[in-house]
Amino acid sequence: MANLYISWSDYHQKIERLAAQIYQSGWKFNQIVCLARGGMRVGDIISRIYKQPLAILATSSYGGSGQQERGNLTLARHLTMTTEKLGSQVLLVDDLVDSGVTLEQSIPWLQQNSNYAVKEIRTAVLWYKACSTIKPDYYVDYLPDNPWIHQPFEHYEKMNPAEL
Repeated sequence: MANLYISWSDYHQKIERLAAQIYQSGWKFNQIVCLARGGMRVGDIISRIYKQPLAILATSSYGGSGQQERGNLTLARHLTMTTEKLGSQVLLVDDLVDSGVTLEQSIPWLQQNSNYAVKEIRTAVLWYKACSTIKPDYYVDYLPDNPWIHQPFEHYEKMNPAEL
């Protein structure tokens, strides 16, 4: 499997490029939902740039050695948010779309299980892998060779508090 190593500088530049791409599309949204954990940094920065509220939907599908083994997807029971209601135009963000399962299952979760008046959901990621079963509405890099992406924060997964 190919590897793609991303620095902090590259990571932040990609988030800015994603934010610019969404702006250039002319689409207006009034809520950002990020998929935790990978989409939290992306959602946080886009929320700050657009000055729109951020909600968090916790998901989990990777585990095992180095967090590189895909398992069953688990979705949280509730959204975490500070607003009373979820916006009607939702930008759903994650760091990447790999298999596509997380985005595919998160969209109906937001539409059906949250009891909110969601009218439209668009998706945005930094990396869109060819192996995905869903194409995001916005993405920075299309990856035809499906590399494993080594993000700059991964070294924390191999660390414990005593090592600090």
